[in-house]
Order: sequence, then C-alpha cells, then structure tokens
Amino acid sequence: MDDVDPEVRDLIESVESPVRRRDAETLLELMSRVTGQPARIAYRGLIGFGTYHYKYASGREGDAPGAGFAPRKPATTIYLNDGVDAYADELERLGPHTTGVGCLYVKDLSKIDLGVLEQVVRSSYETLTSGVFGQRAREGGA
Repeated sequence: MDDVDPEVRDLIESVESPVRRRDAETLLELMSRVTGQPARIAYRGLIGFGTYHYKYASGREGDAPGAGFAPRKPATTIYLNDGVDAYADELERLGPHTTGVGCLYVKDLSKIDLGVLEQVVRSSYETLTSGVFGQRAREGGA
C-alpha cells in the first residue's frame, strides 16, 4: 500500500518484532479494505479506520475509531469496541488468541483464520458506524 499516511508508515516501520510488523501490514490492508477508510493514527500507537460517535446513558459522548489495531510488544491488539462477546461463535473458529472486554489479542496472524477475522472486523465496524452507538463493550455490545 503506497498511499499510506506517513505517520502510519512510520509507526509500522518502528515496530521491532518482524512478526508484529508483518501482522501490522496485513491488518493495514484488511481493515482498509473492510472499512473503505484510510488508516490514520487515532491515538498514540493505535492505527484507526473511520470513526463512530458514541453516547452513553451517563451523558458522556465522543468519537472513536470504527476499527483499529495496535502492534504492541506482547501481541497485536485488535479493537472491537462493541465487545468481544458479540463474536463468541466466530472467535471459537479464529485460532490462537486471547481477549479483553473490547480487545482481541493475537500473537501471530499466520496462525489464525483471516477470513473469520475479516468477518468479525466487518461486523464490528458496521455495528459501530450504523448510528450513535450507546453501549460500552463491557455492557455486552449491541
């Protein structure tokens, strides 16, 4: 991908682990294709695609990336802000990973089913960007 934002390219090139760097390139292509959005630095170390607006019952609201990942040292973090529980069936077929409330942690993308990952990212992105999303991941998603 030649037309990648220079900040995104710099972040990926700064990743020390060859596996994380390779996985970042794979996710850059996958998420760009799935979302139709260009990659940008959303927060320090987080590459985001598109945005969604959230508004919680508490009145707190804001904007966040509709899809995103961060190539961290222990694992690549893939953000599913609508919550991983919404994808329990798919994640059983994914391959080796761990999860947090709204995060999927993958140590090596070559060991997982990229078709399943693409399906999860697409569904999460569509859920988050379909209107004002009003739940936190820990509240069980949509």
